[in-house]
Amino acid sequence: MKLAAIKEFLDEKVIQYNTPDFIPHDPIQIPHRFSDKKDIEISGFLIATIAWGNRKSIINNATKLMDLMDNSPADFIANHTTSDLDRFNNFVHRTFNGDDCKTFMTALQHLEEQYGGLEYAFAKAYQESISLQEGISRFKQLFFEVPHLQRTQKHVSDPMKNSSAKRINMYLRWMVRKDQAGVDFGIWDSIPMSALSLPLDVHTGTVARKLKLIKRKQNDVKTVAEIDKRLRKFDPVDPVKYDFALFGLGAFGEL
Repeated sequence: MKLAAIKEFLDEKVIQYNTPDFIPHDPIQIPHRFSDKKDIEISGFLIATIAWGNRKSIINNATKLMDLMDNSPADFIANHTTSDLDRFNNFVHRTFNGDDCKTFMTALQHLEEQYGGLEYAFAKAYQESISLQEGISRFKQLFFEVPHLQRTQKHVSDPMKNSSAKRINMYLRWMVRKDQAGVDFGIWDSIPMSALSLPLDVHTGTVARKLKLIKRKQNDVKTVAEIDKRLRKFDPVDPVKYDFALFGLGAFGEL
């Protein structure tokens, strides 16, 4: 299949999968329960952090996490005290445990107090870097300015250590990407859509290889750069819209 035909095919699949019908089946449903910008970005970051494994388990544990924050994530992050963190002692999602959770709450409060919140921390990191992937690495440094266990660092990916950073790239798509479909939120203006990278995972990687969009066999940061280069030629303004097509084709067995 020639590139022009692949682009046409993927454009059709974006329209098919980038619809509100996608929301009830995806962890993005959790931040969609909120209308306040801060609630959306904080809940979204936490849910993206635990978005690996079985979808049902992700959504169930994400709901528990919001319940532990009194379903007011922005208020909880802004106003919690150290003693309030004890409620997370027994929270577990796969390898993300109560200690990790408490560190994340502390770090998010720190970002609010020192940088004005997640958007401005990411924007600062991006503006001080030569690419968004380097910016994610810089963001990780800002996030872990608070005291923390070394083990917790694994829950924020670092592209500069060759990670594809799938969940953070997915989160940034949620926050930055603007369109009329209503799946992504598009509530951040400080990072351009054109800078976003594909949230590369098993599904998107497999489909991209079947379509010969990438040659590398690993799902790492170099492969992200390879697929980004191709998708930016398809749409230089909104390259990660193709995440819907590639993920949908793989997850629902179309290709």
